[in-house]
Amino acid sequence: MPPSLALKPGTAWADAWQRCLAVAPEAFRDDHVLNLRNGGWQAGGLTLPAASPVDGSPIVGPPRLDAGTARQAVRACLDQHRAWRHVPLAERRARVAAALDALTEHRDLLALLLVWEIGKPWRLARADVDRAIDGVRWYVDGIEPMVADRVPLDGPVSNIASWNYPMSVLVHAMLVQALAGNAVIAKTPTGGGLACLTLACALIHREGVPVTLVSGSGGELSEPLVRSPEIGCVSFVGGRDTGARVATAVADLGKPHILEQEGLNCWGVWEFSDWDALSAVIPKLFDYGKQRCTAYPRFVVQRSLFDSFLAAYLPAVRSVRIGHPLAVAAPGDPLPELDFGPLISAAKAKELGDLVAEAVDRGAIPLHRGSLADGHFLAGQDTSAYLPPVTLLGPPPSSPLHHAEPFGPVDTIVLVDTEAELLAAMNASNGALVATLSCDDERTARRLASEVRAFKIGLGKPRSRGDRDELFGGFGASWRGAFVGGELLVKAVTRGPADERPPGNFPDYQLMPA
Repeated sequence: MPPSLALKPGTAWADAWQRCLAVAPEAFRDDHVLNLRNGGWQAGGLTLPAASPVDGSPIVGPPRLDAGTARQAVRACLDQHRAWRHVPLAERRARVAAALDALTEHRDLLALLLVWEIGKPWRLARADVDRAIDGVRWYVDGIEPMVADRVPLDGPVSNIASWNYPMSVLVHAMLVQALAGNAVIAKTPTGGGLACLTLACALIHREGVPVTLVSGSGGELSEPLVRSPEIGCVSFVGGRDTGARVATAVADLGKPHILEQEGLNCWGVWEFSDWDALSAVIPKLFDYGKQRCTAYPRFVVQRSLFDSFLAAYLPAVRSVRIGHPLAVAAPGDPLPELDFGPLISAAKAKELGDLVAEAVDRGAIPLHRGSLADGHFLAGQDTSAYLPPVTLLGPPPSSPLHHAEPFGPVDTIVLVDTEAELLAAMNASNGALVATLSCDDERTARRLASEVRAFKIGLGKPRSRGDRDELFGGFGASWRGAFVGGELLVKAVTRGPADERPPGNFPDYQLMPA
């Protein structure tokens, strides 16, 4: 009989909240947070209730502003931008470096907030914080040649990002943008991350770095954060529906932009035999429940290899560990090593469960269904946001799982007989961020890779977003605007020689990756 579990002492949401009140009293109040706008922490906005995906318990919701207040925040951010762009680079470096030191000091609190707000297991939550800090330090150390003969934009950079990586994507981008000489305004993601981002921005703001953080619905804030004439660049990370609307707006206005959108990242298996290697990587692909832009939810498998593929895949997926990220058997035990905890919400778990049921009704074959009974949970806890791994063979064309990214722990398998079918299946979503091909012959893999519409392609191994000097972008509908990474991330938010356009996926210009 498994031991009974309890919350590890000191990790409760109430404990984390009290620590926030002590560390940043200017940003946190008794039962709510403030927005960082007009150069300081301001009350206002309609605070809505929120619940932790971990166990359904109440947490603090965002103070939602209306469009008029957001427009005022944008105008104030422009004033900050006009002053900051003239601050010498040495001083900008010193302030950003001091902000990184403060983030490092409170690393574990930032990670604990991520656990409660977006359900990240402890290992992945700490990694998210560390990647933000380490990534920006790389820019601090090497910024001089990146900004040589370049100047900041004419207006601040506006950031709208998804909830899954508040630190390593959003805070990382904000600090690099500021280091390059721009004031920054960001919207807290609707799905979660409010307290973590509020604490991070409080620590950054104290060091004199011009950041603005506002909360509100996309419908209210999209107009001021995208279309306001004061905005110099729009950086967006999210789904294709919202991204398409943002892309239309920035194209109409001629604004510089970085728009990272979803794509169906595929793993192709063709003329392959190293099944032990594939089996070893399968559990790692379930990190954070595949709620990542570089997750692999689709396997495209040569039909004649299907039996061998299943023999490698099924034991691996059955080993995936899920559960409450903060539950331990004894107070002194370390936090559990889990592949993922809850999805972002109970609504998302239900949505995916319904999509799976619908696909099966229409002809998909369920090959694997995990069980919550095997999970790592507290007795009697709310598990409505949890969905164990599911694998379907042959999702029908009428199902969204056939052509769209599920953004959750649902794998689909498509069988093919020819190389042409393989490529068609791997290109089903009109562009992706990453893909992988498992082939015994490297020449075959490279030949096929040249026809796959993904920006990064791994040979027998997964690809990631990457940090530091690694280029990142996408093709087709998965990306719009400037590619980023290393020097290109800085170029995307600065101006150089007249008529220069950084490499990217623009309607009339593309750069194929090496």
